[in-house]
Amino acid sequence: MSVQDRKQREQAIRERLIVATARELAEQQGWDAVTTRRLAERIEYSQPVLYSHFRGKREIIGAVAMQGATEMAAAVRAATAAEADPRAKVTALAHAYLDFAARNPAVYDALFQLDGGLAYAQEHTPEPLKDAFAALMESLSQVAGEGVAPGLFTEVFWASLHGLATLTRTGRLLPEHAELRVRLLVDRLAAA
Repeated sequence: MSVQDRKQREQAIRERLIVATARELAEQQGWDAVTTRRLAERIEYSQPVLYSHFRGKREIIGAVAMQGATEMAAAVRAATAAEADPRAKVTALAHAYLDFAARNPAVYDALFQLDGGLAYAQEHTPEPLKDAFAALMESLSQVAGEGVAPGLFTEVFWASLHGLATLTRTGRLLPEHAELRVRLLVDRLAAA
């Protein structure tokens, strides 16, 4: 292994450590607790080393969001893969999405609430974000209904799921109606 290869490998290891530590700290104490100073202390590197990888907290949030998009896409695909019926796929998708949001609140915030410097719904949107949307659209396009663009339907369904995830997490919805809400969403929006 060349010196250059070793340095690149070490840099990738440090970046993964920074992102994992930021994610862990955010899940434990919230994103306000994630500072470059705290990260540097936790990973036992100097702040300049952190800044050699990320220009600041915004880029770290973006890195966590990219990781989260990949994980969410995998969770949605895993949940829907076992279902043959289009409506059953959509129900599985809804549960996987809401479960992901509930289990990973800091990652969910990095993806959809905080500014990580990432472009959404644009030509230069990073591939992990495009793939997360594609994972939703794979199942939702089957139930969009005649004359409805699958991408548009996916945006509306996703917005509904996001609202449910956010309102549930902040305690604004009754927990005992969680399953009924998913059933209602699928019944009313999924045409197939």
